[in-house]
Amino acid sequence: SGFIYRFLRSTIDSAADIDPSIITLDTKLDNSWMYSHTPPVTSTWRRRRQHQRQHTLTSTAIIMILSLLTKIPKTTITTSAFQTTATVRTARTIPTRQSHLFSTMAMTDDQRYLFDLNGYIIIRNVLTPDEVKAANDAIDKHQNEMIARQPAALRNAVPGTTMYGTGPPRQDLGGVLEWGKDDSRVFKSILAHRKLLPLYHGLLGKGYRMDHVPFVIAGEKGAEGFQLHGGTVDCVSGEYNHHLAYTCMNGNVRCALLGVNVMLVDHDEGYGGFCVVPGSHKSGFKMPPGMVDGEAYGEFVIQPKTKAGDVVLFSEGTVHGALPWNAETQRRCCLYRFAPATSGYGRSYMEDGSMSWPAKMYDDLDEAQKSVLEPPYANRLDRPNINDDGVTVTVTTRSTEKKAHDRAVFGTKYF
Repeated sequence: SGFIYRFLRSTIDSAADIDPSIITLDTKLDNSWMYSHTPPVTSTWRRRRQHQRQHTLTSTAIIMILSLLTKIPKTTITTSAFQTTATVRTARTIPTRQSHLFSTMAMTDDQRYLFDLNGYIIIRNVLTPDEVKAANDAIDKHQNEMIARQPAALRNAVPGTTMYGTGPPRQDLGGVLEWGKDDSRVFKSILAHRKLLPLYHGLLGKGYRMDHVPFVIAGEKGAEGFQLHGGTVDCVSGEYNHHLAYTCMNGNVRCALLGVNVMLVDHDEGYGGFCVVPGSHKSGFKMPPGMVDGEAYGEFVIQPKTKAGDVVLFSEGTVHGALPWNAETQRRCCLYRFAPATSGYGRSYMEDGSMSWPAKMYDDLDEAQKSVLEPPYANRLDRPNINDDGVTVTVTTRSTEKKAHDRAVFGTKYF
């Protein structure tokens, strides 16, 4: 009891030292439980009083710590003989405390709720200003390799509609993972970025993989957008898109295909660029006529406001697109798509028949980043899974006996 008391007392004191606004403790003696007259001050009485105080403060400390862990709003808790009032401040101060007590490598309840609600989520400041500059400097070196989406048949918008724009065509730039150690460093970091890894695991599961070749989207003022597309139920045909579908089962959310849009310039209100119809990942119907082209119900189409370095993660089961670019600065973002371990939509990893991506992509990757380039197959078939450190991997496998049996039956290492 004495050890627990001292430990919890020091814990509360340490917490108060970190942020005194978190906890206030006011303890006072309540004599109502004692004799109506003043008892003689004896050594026995002192010990009893000390034990009562120790017991009460220990109980209060336990209640306070449990309150912090469970994010109880501001609450007053009173305990017996020595009346002790513990006030736990409102939840807005709690995240600082949680960052010391819990692993940061799990998708939070808040993130899960917001993604399930909207079908997308913005993670702020994933890249530092220096990393944003390094990425843009690398793009500048390869600016002449951008390919414009022309003739008009390549534009992903219908002429004369809201999405079409009034200026030059959009430009695309590939190869961001093949530019060498320095120029590709920031782009490769997105494969297993520590700020994104909890969401990759939360939305795709362990063993997730890169499914499309990432590329830069650029555009000058007036460049066209992209008519709305996607949807768990296709927004044009009304057919079920199992290869894009969003699902939520037993508290687990999963995306058959996850878009990850890394913003390399500010996208302020009215600038245009990436847009989304929040909640459309749960829609059971195709869109009304004109909506995919921005000609009807435009108030339901949202252009998220983002800053350079922010990352937008969205289910491909959420209807999305792009609005024409209206800013004076060049639009720039880098779009990735990831899938669960067993899912494959794109097939660039089969380009040369070797079941691998272009060779230069593998240069200078750590084990975690390299694991994301695996082709689709189940985790239990020796798939490397990224650990919480974001760098090392653990290979998930079957028993030696089962492997030997498969070899004997099929003549191959895997069934």
